[in-house]
Amino acid sequence: EEGNDLDVDSLKSVEGIDTKEVFSAPARLEGIADFILENHHRKTYQKEFQSIFAISDIKTLIEYYKIFKKKDHNLKIAAIFTYGANEDLTNDEGTFEVEEENSPPHSREVLDEIVTDYNKMFGSNFDLNKDNGFNAYFIDISKNVKEKKIDILLVVNMFLTGFDSKYLNTLYVDKNLRYHGLIQAFSRTNRILNEKKRYGNIVSFRNLKKRTDEAITLFSNKDAVETVLMKSYEEYIAEFNRYVEALLKIVPTVDSVDTLETEEKKAEFVEKYRNLLRVMNRLSTFSEFDYKHLDMDAQSFEDYRSKYLDIYDSVTKRTEKEKVSILDDLDFEVELVRRDEVNVTYILTLLKDLDPSEESFARDKAFILKLMNGSPELRNKVDLINKFITENLPELEKSRDVEEAFSEFLDIEKAREIDELVEEQKLKKYELAEAISEFEYSEKFPRELVLGSFAVKPKLTERKPKLAFLQDKMKEIINRYLW
Repeated sequence: EEGNDLDVDSLKSVEGIDTKEVFSAPARLEGIADFILENHHRKTYQKEFQSIFAISDIKTLIEYYKIFKKKDHNLKIAAIFTYGANEDLTNDEGTFEVEEENSPPHSREVLDEIVTDYNKMFGSNFDLNKDNGFNAYFIDISKNVKEKKIDILLVVNMFLTGFDSKYLNTLYVDKNLRYHGLIQAFSRTNRILNEKKRYGNIVSFRNLKKRTDEAITLFSNKDAVETVLMKSYEEYIAEFNRYVEALLKIVPTVDSVDTLETEEKKAEFVEKYRNLLRVMNRLSTFSEFDYKHLDMDAQSFEDYRSKYLDIYDSVTKRTEKEKVSILDDLDFEVELVRRDEVNVTYILTLLKDLDPSEESFARDKAFILKLMNGSPELRNKVDLINKFITENLPELEKSRDVEEAFSEFLDIEKAREIDELVEEQKLKKYELAEAISEFEYSEKFPRELVLGSFAVKPKLTERKPKLAFLQDKMKEIINRYLW
């Protein structure tokens, strides 16, 4: 929990302070919106997960929606709330706001505008004036949150109980919650999915620490507070630095990983670095996170990550005939290594900026290759990028589009690799290409098509190993050329 704001209970005890006016001040709402936009990618692992923003009342939700709408960002933000014929503006304190003359538009009118924005964003045509229009809108929002299509969903009370999505990991809170309602709302985020999502993020802009402790104690016991809530940022920093010390005792430098002679030593390195990954998984979600607080800089952490992946690759490429290794039993938890910001689009952007005539060319090239080596999804494409940069980029005409040239290069290289496989395994080229296309499309190994690609049908005893070999090779080709 972070982002604490004013203590509501303390404010209420001070005569003359209008708490609602304080909480709804435009500057405060603007500041909170800026904080969310600045930190959302960090909280959700580059939008791998989604969030809900729980807001005190409809009027404030509308103000937040307007603020987000006018700001520059790449997030898909939606909103939903219920309304009544006489404008139910119940706030989170259980009291009602009375509409005055010349008041802003009825919230139903604003929701119509929000739905119009939603239709533009998703190419839908929801209309609240139609029978069952609101229910259809509600169902579609539920589906899009579960399918990771909405980044932030603004709500007052809806979706805070009962709604369940494994991709929801963050709850932003600008409303007062208590007891059962608090536990229910917080619980939206903590459905365990993988190593990256073993907990939920609660970013509270109200001081709910006391109420959180009360709720946990009420529904569990007084000792549960320490186990239900995550540790503080400072505690995770200290834990990370202890693991750094343990790692450096085994491998004081990155290069010393290559000198580990026994599999026992390699396994020890994997386990020690995996500890760092686990803590980094938590640290990186804190808005105050900075490598300057750690005993290992960002470059060293990335370099050790590459060595960690080298060992992982050596295990995954091991054939059944090779000796069983103790490394085979290790869980590398590769999802912790995934770097969603280093993707194909990002690499292509870097390629476009590469200029062979500049002095920094060699350094920039090395940077790109190093980034790719640190990504499990891109490591198998490093040789392709290296070849394109070395052989094609210097010859590229200034006017030629790099992305188009790279796409053409991939087609040529893929055809060449398939030709080599055809020659080596004595296969029919057209039939094999058809089998690869089918495999790529359906993600199911087309056994009969592959059998039909043999120029000479293998003997029954040879069939199983040959098919297994081709399945691996075809999968390798598909993954390497999937951009």
